[in-house]
Amino acid sequence: MYKYTVMKKLLSLFIVLLLSITIRAQMTGSKFPPLDKSPMDMAYYPVNYPILRIQPNKTADPLIARVIYSRPQKNGRKVFGELVEDGKIWRLGANEATEIEFYREVIIGNKKIKKGRYTLYALENKETWTLILNSETDIWGAFKYDAGKDLLRVVCPVMRTDELTEAFTIFFEKNSEKSIFLTIAWDDAIVKLPISWTDLKPTSKK
Repeated sequence: MYKYTVMKKLLSLFIVLLLSITIRAQMTGSKFPPLDKSPMDMAYYPVNYPILRIQPNKTADPLIARVIYSRPQKNGRKVFGELVEDGKIWRLGANEATEIEFYREVIIGNKKIKKGRYTLYALENKETWTLILNSETDIWGAFKYDAGKDLLRVVCPVMRTDELTEAFTIFFEKNSEKSIFLTIAWDDAIVKLPISWTDLKPTSKK
């Protein structure tokens, strides 16, 4: 009886070890995607909106917009005129084309833009950038860019700075009670796209 019990325990242990080795081999054989050289990021307006929402006993300002984009690095390269070619359509970042979502109707370049998700492209030049809002989303790069789906184009002046931005950056800045800037910075360039809206009421927490 004792020998039978020992043999049963040894057999159970062998089976557990065999299953463990099999599972580990399967996991080791999996090909996980590598770390992206141009990581994806997002920005909200109001700034840090998800954090503001979870703060107790606070009234959250209405959510206006969110931008999702990838952040290439300068890495000692000449960015504008080479990495980003003058006058050539640019995905405004890396990897998937940059997308912006508006959570209510906004006004850009004197044109009303409906609530929804859109793609942002740019035409870069030394003095100005033309920022393009396009209705086709979920696009990788600008290889399939369709100008026929453009909703608007806005020419924005380029500001130059001595303080270089290493990683491509997009964020929102408050301009007034009813307007913001979508601010884009990389290398020595800064571009601001004005976005405004009509009266909005704060959203009270329940």
